[in-house]
Amino acid sequence: MSADLRSRYLGLELKNPIVAAASPMTNSVEGLKRLEDAGIAAVVLPSLFEEQIEHEEMATHNLMLSGAELSPEARGFFPEMQNYNSGPGNYLKLIGEAKKTLSVPVIPSLNGFTPGGWTRIARQLEEAGADAIELNIYFLATDPENSGSDVEQRYVDLVGSVSSIVSIPVAVKVSPYFSAMANMAVRLALAGASGLVLFNRFVQPDILLDELEVAPHLVLSTSDELRLALRWIALLRGRVRASLAATGGAHTPEDVLKLLLAGADCVMIASSLLRQGPAHVATLVTGVEKWMTAREYASVEQMKGSLSQQACPDPAAFERNNYMKALISYTGEIV
Repeated sequence: MSADLRSRYLGLELKNPIVAAASPMTNSVEGLKRLEDAGIAAVVLPSLFEEQIEHEEMATHNLMLSGAELSPEARGFFPEMQNYNSGPGNYLKLIGEAKKTLSVPVIPSLNGFTPGGWTRIARQLEEAGADAIELNIYFLATDPENSGSDVEQRYVDLVGSVSSIVSIPVAVKVSPYFSAMANMAVRLALAGASGLVLFNRFVQPDILLDELEVAPHLVLSTSDELRLALRWIALLRGRVRASLAATGGAHTPEDVLKLLLAGADCVMIASSLLRQGPAHVATLVTGVEKWMTAREYASVEQMKGSLSQQACPDPAAFERNNYMKALISYTGEIV
């Protein structure tokens, strides 16, 4: 009998644990449909950025007020921006069309870094038919006056502001750069996050020597990168009241299995899809099912977290003890 591949993420039942992360492959209904046909269990749409929302709102606001200086009283005839729906129509249209076309959950992504009026767009995403929202927080603390506690509170406030205005689940995609990641995970869950996506993979700048310019440099992930998410998912499994999603580094069925054993509720993929196309979804799903059947796992739910820190025979393997073992066991020659 085949293994039951269903998994629950954010309270949603997925037909398998493979989810398409936000990428160029999820920015059209046609692309989303190809992914569903290939076996994907849910899709995350490309991020809608705080700057995009604010730019569009200010452009609308300025257009509405053009000429109002000729008659100060005219301002009273224009709606206040907080009451005016100037949200990005194309993005909302994509959600609506995707929901009509697909049978799998559709999760739009909001990318921002400040609590504020722009977060009300979350309600519009819900009204457009979103099954959940992924809040992709990207904030680089470059101001020396910003303390670690200030940065953490900014995250908590932002999660609270978004989750308080919608009734659908909110997942938070965060970076690994907190000094107390476990504590931060708990605080985000208490602020309203139904799930955590580990981890955000930032685009780093590079310097172009010929042009003498600074430019973004994007490199697709490799399987070696999954260990960061694997460790923290294993550490957080059973300790935080939130779903756990892994992203960054899953390219093979073995990668997916490792993350599930650590405790991931789903595994999000982007780089492997960009490299190998939608058909790669079937390779991952088939590989996971074959491995589970061979080892007599009845279901993904049975397997999830069976090698988390709380469940594995050697809990110290996920902490400092693992670091010492790695150094001692390394036998490579120094050239």
